[in-house]
Amino acid sequence: MDNTISYVFEVAIKQGQLEKFKALMKEMVEATRTNEPNTLSYEWFISADGSTCHTCERYVDSAAIMTHMNTVREKFSERYFQAAEPRRLVVYGNPSEEIRTMFGPLNAFFLPPAAGFTR
Repeated sequence: MDNTISYVFEVAIKQGQLEKFKALMKEMVEATRTNEPNTLSYEWFISADGSTCHTCERYVDSAAIMTHMNTVREKFSERYFQAAEPRRLVVYGNPSEEIRTMFGPLNAFFLPPAAGFTR
């Protein structure tokens, strides 16, 4: 298995915030696509009723996650948490202790690799 780390972050979209959340989502996707070459995938999924969002993210390593999180904190975090409330964070792989500590307040659930492959 490789050093990649991925996670699924589930949030509840706050009442009346869906359109603001979608606009912010577009900004965040474009910033990530443009400025973070070590982000392997960054996909957002919103439930049909507009109440839940899952963000599925995959990075080459822990350093790439830190790059992303620094951008999020600097440019997007305040607006993000005005529109959404964290529910669940599941992290796949072997993140650094720095990542584990950073995700701690979100009650992250960590799953180390057990078997498999990536093409």
